[in-house]
Amino acid sequence: MANFSKSNVPQFSVDVYQNEYLPEGGREVNAIVTVSATGGGTVGTAVAAPHLYTAGQAPDAAVVVMVDCSGSMDYPPTKMRNARDATAAAIDTLRDGVHFAVIGGTHVAKEVYPGNGRLAVADAATRGQAKQALRKLSSGGGTAIGTWLRLADRLLSSADVAIRHGILLTDGRNEHESPQDLRAALDSCAGRFTCDARGVGTDWEVKEVTGIASALLGTSDIVADPAALAADFTQMMETAMGKEVADVALRLWTPVGTEIRFVKQMAPTVEDLTDRRTEAGPRAGDYPTGSWGDESRDYHVCVQVPTAGIGQEMLAARVSLVIPQADGSVQNLGAQGLVRAVWTDDMVASASINPQVAHYTGQAELAQVIQQGLDLRKAGDVDGATAKLGRAVQLAGASGNADTAKLLAKVVDVVDVAAGTVRLKARVEEADEMTLETRSTKTVRVKK
Repeated sequence: MANFSKSNVPQFSVDVYQNEYLPEGGREVNAIVTVSATGGGTVGTAVAAPHLYTAGQAPDAAVVVMVDCSGSMDYPPTKMRNARDATAAAIDTLRDGVHFAVIGGTHVAKEVYPGNGRLAVADAATRGQAKQALRKLSSGGGTAIGTWLRLADRLLSSADVAIRHGILLTDGRNEHESPQDLRAALDSCAGRFTCDARGVGTDWEVKEVTGIASALLGTSDIVADPAALAADFTQMMETAMGKEVADVALRLWTPVGTEIRFVKQMAPTVEDLTDRRTEAGPRAGDYPTGSWGDESRDYHVCVQVPTAGIGQEMLAARVSLVIPQADGSVQNLGAQGLVRAVWTDDMVASASINPQVAHYTGQAELAQVIQQGLDLRKAGDVDGATAKLGRAVQLAGASGNADTAKLLAKVVDVVDVAAGTVRLKARVEEADEMTLETRSTKTVRVKK
């Protein structure tokens, strides 16, 4: 059991990469903002809150595991057993002192452990009891994921902790509640806890699972072979145990006349944060980034500035990191970066595209054309799908995104990478197509 102190808290830094030079009349400023958290402990070690620990205190975290127990989990019968084994592996990964619970999800949500609307506190005894309780997990019933999330929210909110996290597993479509009900549940839970979502097998809806993770600032993935669930659950829980600071927001301040066009996370995945802005005083807004351990992420900030004359310069945006508090105050994490605009008549300087900006513009297009190509393929538009997926192959090759290139090669026959010339495969394994769609937003970091 680790001792905790403020030294466990990671130190945040902000680096800004941009070409600040604009031509006469230029108004659009693009910057890649790299946020890094270091020195708080390796991911997978105990969780610490940003400001509450003294030596010997327990990890300030709560985790709820939501396991699909609908009737389809019985086909094949090994799927339910694999889910039980995976949940047991996740429970074994919990650190002493972490609050936790297990939910069995069908068309209703049921508490499997500990029950009575409570969370257990992890130690050798409760981990053993929880694994015994997993024997109660059996398949039968429908799927209403919104009810699982609402129960998880109630349980997580009962603990006075900084880090609240969910892990959700489903094998089917959310057929026993309306899309509006699921959306309402996600809106209700957003900002209250983060959640990783996994689809097992190939009978689930990719956009449902990725939508859950996106709304709750977690990760999503496919586990095509149920036998791989235990390793995936262990990795997810280890990552959750490495989170040390919750509810971090990217705060952008802009001067009068300046407008934020968009804010997107670009690495490790593409996630548009533009519409999630919360106003934070005059000309400032907060964009949620979720929980952090020792890690680094990249964000694309696009700002529209007023026109100015040659030789003039201005601060287009100030970037800082904060943790908004319930009482309206804010904890400043002490990291700041500046986005600048300088007008020049040097055409070479103003026409140069910053390498980081160019790289992530390509990665964003890559994610988009994969989605478009797969949608067109499902709709029977062979020519449209071929064009989009050919462009995806070209972008993946140019940016060095080898993982995505391998996934694309299972859906198309690649004729010429550089030209983006491909042919759609006549037969594609469903798991391969779903894997490409699920992982389409995963990016590679730019080499700085």
